[in-house]
Amino acid sequence: MSSARPETSCERTPYNLGMATKKRHKGPPTGETGQEALYLKSLSDRQVPVTIKLRDGEVVSGWVEYFDDMMVRLTREGKPNLFIYKAQIRTITEGGAAGLRRAVLNDEGAGL
Repeated sequence: MSSARPETSCERTPYNLGMATKKRHKGPPTGETGQEALYLKSLSDRQVPVTIKLRDGEVVSGWVEYFDDMMVRLTREGKPNLFIYKAQIRTITEGGAAGLRRAVLNDEGAGL
């Protein structure tokens, strides 16, 4: 009788030997983390002035009044409100030009 064991697919080979000993780390989440909706809700609730830079380089300012899974409504003072597709947004930055304008008007009104 031969003492050699038959080769099976579960034997350790140089390729899969390291796989069993390495601890598997959880990778980054796929797709959404849910943080976008929380952030936009926070901006909307607080009516924080924001500056939105679009993919084509245009920059618009106002505050986020409404949003859903496809778009953001940007409300602007003295200008038409905008519905912007999220796919066209490059960045949203708090403290837009509208906020700076309000700060200046408040300072002037206080006699500073």
